[in-house]
Amino acid sequence: MGATGAVGSKVLAAALANLRIAQVIAPTRRPLPANARLQNPVVDFAHLPAKASWWQADAVICTLGTTIKLAGSQAAFAFVDRDLPIQVARLAHANGASCYALNSSLGASLSGNFYLRTKAQAEAGIRAVGYRSYTIVRPSLIDAERQQQRRAEALALAAAHVFRPLIPRRYRPVQAERIAHALLEAVLTARSGEHVLESEQLQD
Repeated sequence: MGATGAVGSKVLAAALANLRIAQVIAPTRRPLPANARLQNPVVDFAHLPAKASWWQADAVICTLGTTIKLAGSQAAFAFVDRDLPIQVARLAHANGASCYALNSSLGASLSGNFYLRTKAQAEAGIRAVGYRSYTIVRPSLIDAERQQQRRAEALALAAAHVFRPLIPRRYRPVQAERIAHALLEAVLTARSGEHVLESEQLQD
């Protein structure tokens, strides 16, 4: 889920190029370029079909995410970053998926600010579903080109590139490709239990 985003598009490309994966299912709002190994249902994320056959997958990678500014409100942000990932987890698990990998955020905490609380609530909600293998990836600022420009993020990235040697590893920007690789490897190895990859573990 989230195949058109900065990280999700990298996951999609890597998954389609990986011969260990027989088929990739990527629900999106708009059609993706055709690929022989891609199933691309076009859906309304506000009304996900509970009975669709394409929920039958071995594993799920979720990179859904937005900003409060782009979403328009805290409630709309929480729907994308918390409610949808949990709903996807439940529907896929009910149809046999046993492995889930989530792109979350550095500092996700139930005692944090609204953004970090929402991320932690998503983590907890998916945890409660009961996947055999569950991986949470918590990157710092994501270093990637985005279709929708985020001015504050772009300025932060520019400053981070200049002062990178002075920034602790935990807080350095992480390339989208690195995050995508971690998510994909998590579902391919599918180790039992819960695993958390913090931002410093994603650095070069």
